[in-house]
Amino acid sequence: MTTPRRGRARPRPKLAEVAVTKREDITDDLWLVWVEKPEGFTFKPGQYCTLGVDGIERAYSIASAPYEDELELFVELVPAPDGNLTPLLHELSVGDKLSIRPRAKGLFVFHPEKFTKHLLVATVTGVVPYISILRQYLHDNADGHEMYLLLGASYVDELTYDKEIQKIADEHPDLLKFVATVSRPTEERNASWTGETGRVNNIVEKYVEEWGLSPDDTLVYACGHPGMIEDVKDRFIPKGYTVDEERFWKDDD
Repeated sequence: MTTPRRGRARPRPKLAEVAVTKREDITDDLWLVWVEKPEGFTFKPGQYCTLGVDGIERAYSIASAPYEDELELFVELVPAPDGNLTPLLHELSVGDKLSIRPRAKGLFVFHPEKFTKHLLVATVTGVVPYISILRQYLHDNADGHEMYLLLGASYVDELTYDKEIQKIADEHPDLLKFVATVSRPTEERNASWTGETGRVNNIVEKYVEEWGLSPDDTLVYACGHPGMIEDVKDRFIPKGYTVDEERFWKDDD
């Protein structure tokens, strides 16, 4: 039998209301959105915020770094009935309001303590935590670490942050190496693509060998589609690697 708790229950933190400040549509079902950052809202790079519209709430990783004035998000539309919140978010324009919980959460953050090398694997919106991590790392003028980012998508126009990431890799070659890949290279939508091809989880081993990474000094991060994450874990945990994961389900699974 459970002993009832005595005393007053803690009041639930109040929701804040924030406005959309900017929006950029990437494809028919992917877009970037910036919202106000509530006063006192803090987070670690890689964490997520909880947003809501009409009482429906979901968690979204934050692409902006903590030092930035607004919260930047990269969202994928999943139509109803499978998606509950993203169709509502998709209708929002600049000036529209939504709710946000007062505290960020999440354990999928940068771990510089035990590892000097960090292999970052992502599919589409799964790149978001890495953008926050990279921006903050550069802002802090940090050093002593190497990052290797592999980003996969079906189509080239879904890569979204590839130009920003490549710019960082070009300007900071000792910090970051970057490879993007598309899994449907023969489709017309990818006619302009001349880079790596195949699912990102199928090229990880190739680049781990090329970059000379080992489980002794490398932490593997996998973020995005659950199938990709499971495959990366199946490939690398038996080899002695530590794999940190963040699953991006289709909207509201």
